[in-house]
Amino acid sequence: MDDEARNLRRGWTTGACAAAAAKAACAALGGGAFPDPVEITLPGLQRPGFALAKTERGEGFARVGIVKDAGDDPDVTHGALIIATVRRGAAGTGITYRAGEGVGTVTRPGLPIPVGEAAINPVPRIMIAKAIAEIAGEGADFEVEISVPGGAEIATKTLNPRLGILGGISILGTTGIVIPFSCSSWIHSIHRGIDVARAMGLDHVAGSTGSASENAVQKHHGLHEVALIDMGDFAGGMLKYLRAHPVPKVTIAGGVAKMTKLAQGMLDLHSKRGQADLDALAEVALKAGGGEALAAKVRAANTVAEAFDHAAEVGVALGDAVAQGAWETAAEALAPADTELEILIFDREGNRHGEAPFKPVHEASRPRNRR
Repeated sequence: MDDEARNLRRGWTTGACAAAAAKAACAALGGGAFPDPVEITLPGLQRPGFALAKTERGEGFARVGIVKDAGDDPDVTHGALIIATVRRGAAGTGITYRAGEGVGTVTRPGLPIPVGEAAINPVPRIMIAKAIAEIAGEGADFEVEISVPGGAEIATKTLNPRLGILGGISILGTTGIVIPFSCSSWIHSIHRGIDVARAMGLDHVAGSTGSASENAVQKHHGLHEVALIDMGDFAGGMLKYLRAHPVPKVTIAGGVAKMTKLAQGMLDLHSKRGQADLDALAEVALKAGGGEALAAKVRAANTVAEAFDHAAEVGVALGDAVAQGAWETAAEALAPADTELEILIFDREGNRHGEAPFKPVHEASRPRNRR
């Protein structure tokens, strides 16, 4: 972790907020006061306190809302009000979970929650149950409804609709803590997207770095929307999951700059992790048939896109050479999965600028020094 990351403030997951809200509501339902702040024990045994933003008690229910604080992470749910409404349950039912306003319902197989259930993930369910047990003891029977006003709109900024989670956001978190810029929720969505594609029997998924490459690869292959994985910068996160949960065919699609970084051994394609090496790209241009004049232009280019333009002017297939290098990096990350891999490079208009065709990943020819 770099110094900048150490100085960033951590926050709390939606699951932690839901558990704290449920505990406070349970305390009030039993006739006590709303504890403010309310403390819960996280999976790592930290015990934070949460301030209550909303309290309500009525016939047969108690309701508490907590504002999610994601710290310094650019989380789409930062500032959302996470509300738990707790009611007595039928004897012997334990803790049951309901999706209220703004919380999604699972409609496709392959997710860790069955079809028809509220999109409250397993670890948040455990956290909620343990938080309630601190008030009512083990084995108590309660119905817990989680709602997030505005959650349906927030969900349009996530992958939930594509995953078949309809009506709102998911209640997530494995540790209860949001680590700034870890983007754990994004990687979680990548994994769940692969799970859903496998559960639907799809034999081909395509990870893309952005919307332009995603649209282009969908058009190129005529893929079902569930086959489209919004990989973003997390090539490594997608490929390593596919190594353990393989599908027969994988395409990686992206723009010239990010695919050049992948070709140079980077599995995290974010700009914070480094820029493409234009000197190295110049060597690739030479091996692709370009002369010293082209290599000099590539070294002096302001951007990778400009370097590609220089190569195109003299008819050098720089894109195919970069795609082959990207294939080698990705194949090493996928191996030994029984998978065929393809790399496609597109510009912002969806024009193809490079391709490494499908072939089995066991044909990767050399080890890579990844960054």
